[in-house]
Amino acid sequence: MSDAGATPAEQVQEVRDRAALVRRETIRLIEIAGNGHYSSVFSCAELMGALYSGVMRIAEDPEWPERDRLILSKGHVAIGLYPLLAERGYFPADWLDGYTRLGSPLGDHPDMRRIPGVDFSSGSLGHGLSIGVGMAKAARLRGYDETRIWVLLGDQELNEGQIWEAAGSASHFGLGNLVAIVDANQMGLDGMTEETMSVEPIAGRFEAFGWEVVEIDGHDPEAILAAAAALPPAGSGKPQCIVARTVKGKGVSYMELSRTWHIGYLDPDDAAAALVEIDQRG
Repeated sequence: MSDAGATPAEQVQEVRDRAALVRRETIRLIEIAGNGHYSSVFSCAELMGALYSGVMRIAEDPEWPERDRLILSKGHVAIGLYPLLAERGYFPADWLDGYTRLGSPLGDHPDMRRIPGVDFSSGSLGHGLSIGVGMAKAARLRGYDETRIWVLLGDQELNEGQIWEAAGSASHFGLGNLVAIVDANQMGLDGMTEETMSVEPIAGRFEAFGWEVVEIDGHDPEAILAAAAALPPAGSGKPQCIVARTVKGKGVSYMELSRTWHIGYLDPDDAAAALVEIDQRG
């Protein structure tokens, strides 16, 4: 777990280590399932690694009501979240070994009713920011002044109109305890985001809806940690958006910016080669 007394260099290494864990376990769990999402998870591995390396305000007990909440609006990356929750002890590590098997609580998308530490049962994309608005308002009403609600969004997801209704609501209600992270990985299942339906300028759009926005390299642990540290207090009046510029499939060279690996399956030899590359990149 994150050490509050860790040096900046140690914090950066912790994020790198957790990002590598996310990538390695994604490959292993997809081997169990026989099919799954690689590249969408790999683009946000450092982001999720940072959230669970001291960025989010969490506890050993997932039932602590004042802990930060994470909403995976791009819920198909849940396979990368599960190892981080198991590492925290939120559920037994051997649950991972039964991923997607009959009776397992761990599915391709997360189920908040069955998995401790999961805060949103996703399915169709585009709903997460609306849920985040509701959770952020609820935290305010309950007097949880330090609680933040984090929402991880995909860039191609931003062509959903519900996202922008939620963005307008968040600024109207002054929800400074709401943080959207856009995994701007340039691609979706249908191809390049800007060719499918343009969402740029992402930062400018959120700013126009009254959000405070910062753009970062989403694979740089130092940049992620710095952006999180620079957030104003949760009681401030403007919602925050971190636009993380990433590469779909980052970490395995032949997956990077390839539509082939949005969902698929690696044979054992290819999986072994991918793991070697992940470990080499560290």
